[in-house]
Amino acid sequence: MKAVYNSFNGRYSDGPRVIHEALVERSGDASRHVWLRDPAHDDGFPAGVETVLVDSPAAVEALESADLVVSNSHLELDWRKRRGSTYVQTWHGTPLKRIHADVLWGPEGLLEHLSLDVDRWDVLLSPSPYGTATMRQAFRFPGEVLEIGLPRNDLLASPRADGVRERIRRDLGIDDGRTAVLYTPTWHDDAFWEGGLDADPLALDIDRFAAELGEDTVLLLRLHYKLTGRLRALEHPAVLDVSHHPEVADLYLAADVMVTDYSSTMFDFAVTGKPLVFYTYDFDRYGEELRGFYFDLSAEPPGPLVTTTEELIEQVRDIETVTAKYADRYERFRERFCPLDDGHATDRFLERFLPLVAKARAA
Repeated sequence: MKAVYNSFNGRYSDGPRVIHEALVERSGDASRHVWLRDPAHDDGFPAGVETVLVDSPAAVEALESADLVVSNSHLELDWRKRRGSTYVQTWHGTPLKRIHADVLWGPEGLLEHLSLDVDRWDVLLSPSPYGTATMRQAFRFPGEVLEIGLPRNDLLASPRADGVRERIRRDLGIDDGRTAVLYTPTWHDDAFWEGGLDADPLALDIDRFAAELGEDTVLLLRLHYKLTGRLRALEHPAVLDVSHHPEVADLYLAADVMVTDYSSTMFDFAVTGKPLVFYTYDFDRYGEELRGFYFDLSAEPPGPLVTTTEELIEQVRDIETVTAKYADRYERFRERFCPLDDGHATDRFLERFLPLVAKARAA
């Protein structure tokens, strides 16, 4: 069997990585595994992993000769899926903001271009009943939706989680007792498509954040994959840019608190049970003009929504009170959006696809 993988247009990460490692463990040397690679993320690929450049004729050849294709985002290459091949789309999280055909605004021709890839999909993975209904609608996808949870979140509910947390914090230089705040702002369509990407990536007062929370707090900045390497570098002693860290699940474990806006990382982080704070300074504009939401986050949020740096500092400073105040809403949020994140999504994936591996090996 030949399997070809893509994650965020050329990284070694996310659901495809977890699936790759599981298939290697099960199939051994009987299968060939090829990754699409972005040179900017070379450091994330382990030694010995076969790769081809993501935007190259070799990538097209790999895809067109694959028995199994696994991607967590649209493949925007011009390629033809061969007869008998299976394309699994894991996607990259549960959506709050509208996606694909449901977005309020986008460049002319973009939807039609991305839909060419959706037409190739055979199976779409879903994290929950909510995810199934939302993504089937957004992608106008009539095929098989495998509602099994997200393999990329298995680590968060794994016995290995504590050990990974210790290792990542040590690697990042975060001392015991220091509070790590993971900030995961999403991207803004207008800035991305119309320019202005040299602007500051943070719409908050970092100097004030650092001064009031002190050296016991560090801000871990994780930019959206579309923005990584494209925004002006942010250099500040209180900020650690972890945008190039290969695996975001590691950062969920290393962090003590997440601050986000409308990113799907909120749903993944909720698996950890750790507190969430929402920095929603442009809530109305984002929801009503720019992208749109599938539900009103402000109606029953799993954490406080704030609009200023001062409010954000207050919530982070008093995070134990915040945790207690939002405990019931947080649990309802987890029940709705994370019901299958039990550490066994990959096992359920293998139950569905190991017969395909066996068939390909026997051919």
